[in-house]
Amino acid sequence: MDKHKFKNFQHRRRKRRVRKNVTGEADRPRLTVFRSLRHIYAQLVDDDNGVTLMSVSTLNKEVADQCQKGTANVEAAVLVGRELARKAMAVGIRQVCLDRNGYKYHGRVKAMAEAARKAGLLF
Repeated sequence: MDKHKFKNFQHRRRKRRVRKNVTGEADRPRLTVFRSLRHIYAQLVDDDNGVTLMSVSTLNKEVADQCQKGTANVEAAVLVGRELARKAMAVGIRQVCLDRNGYKYHGRVKAMAEAARKAGLLF
């Protein structure tokens, strides 16, 4: 197995390990994070009904306009976390459970989660 296939295999294994313990419900949805090389995405998912309640990413106009140095850095992740928390609070969602999606709780993932927590979400 070459290096890239092995890395992808390990990531999928970590993702499955996290997802078997983390589920979202209507009153406490799952906050899932995806990061690509250019952007960061966050969603609130209700797993009971199989519905995405809301999503925010660096592709959204409100967030992209505020990004000064690009969309793939910690600063952009903080903006995504704040915007997601603001939208969730407006709808009445206060508690979420974090699904880091197989990524380390470090860097952009940590910055997004801490910003959402600081903006008022509980997890």
